[in-house]
Amino acid sequence: MAGATKKYLGGGRILPPRVRGDMSAAELVDGVFSAYNAARLREGARLFARKMLAPETTVAVSLTGALTPGGYGISCLVPLIEAGFVDWIVSTGANLYHDMHYGLGMHLHHGSPFVSDVELRQAGVIRIYDIFFEYDVLLDTDAFVREVIAAPEFGRPMSSAEFHHRLGGYVAEREKLLSTEGHSLIAACHRAGVPVYTSSPGDSSIGMNVAAMALTGSKLVIDPNLDVNETAAIVYAAKREGGKSGVLILGGGSPKNFVLQTEPQIQEVLGLAEKGHDYFLQITDARADTGGLSGATPSEAVSWGKIDPEQLPSAVVVYTDSTIALPLLAAYALANREPRPLKRLYDRRDALLARLRDDYVARLGTKA
Repeated sequence: MAGATKKYLGGGRILPPRVRGDMSAAELVDGVFSAYNAARLREGARLFARKMLAPETTVAVSLTGALTPGGYGISCLVPLIEAGFVDWIVSTGANLYHDMHYGLGMHLHHGSPFVSDVELRQAGVIRIYDIFFEYDVLLDTDAFVREVIAAPEFGRPMSSAEFHHRLGGYVAEREKLLSTEGHSLIAACHRAGVPVYTSSPGDSSIGMNVAAMALTGSKLVIDPNLDVNETAAIVYAAKREGGKSGVLILGGGSPKNFVLQTEPQIQEVLGLAEKGHDYFLQITDARADTGGLSGATPSEAVSWGKIDPEQLPSAVVVYTDSTIALPLLAAYALANREPRPLKRLYDRRDALLARLRDDYVARLGTKA
């Protein structure tokens, strides 16, 4: 084979095994996902299991789209958290709100997207595409949130991580009473010490209830400054301690930017030497050519300092629905990696933030 030809034909031969009824999900991904976006999913699964889940890597996950109401918190995210495969999270508030339905023992049902929404409204039924539940599920969850945040411990400003940790503790206690333990993502994060941030605290029913309580004197405020600095401190410490930073992005939107902007915060704003996240894996159905962040590629992120250019080969984008990819990705990781010790980053937030602050202040002093 000529040198030029050999250069392009060095990949393995495409000759997949016949599909069998007893094949595991991991076997399907490795053996049968041979081309197109199936092959990208195979590359992403291998990146996640072989590199991102190395002991020295701190793994962030961003969540958009209605994953938790569809049950993907219970089926996929909670097992990954309990295995130590997720170290910190940035989520939409909606995912955290609908997640609580499960921990509180409420019922969501399979439905059809091809029904009259006028009839559903008249029947008191809420629809999220093909998920149905009673309107009272919202009212009862709202009442739970308001009852919890009326407690004295919530009577002050705090980061969204602290807020969700404290709220998750109450959901975890309710899980024990209802024998629903393991159903709630926010409760699992509380138990595992996984900090959970939301990039738009007011943009969900949780934020709406916080705002409502403010009308009657509640002093609770979700402080975005703390969120920006705490998330940057997590990434900064991971790199300064000789480790690496990996991001698993499910969807796009504001949580994607929030998890990635940690690097520009460190480099551009604070002026501290850094190169960017080491590993990037995104599941998305958004196109890059529309200019939206949800479809922005890892190579574009390099220009912002979000991704280490030397690590660009360790960046994979899978163009598919997260509800298809996430179960396969989770199954592959759990089949190919032993559980990792929990990093419990929530418990270390103050120390990590102090380190970032000290280095920033020292830089300012040197510059002066």
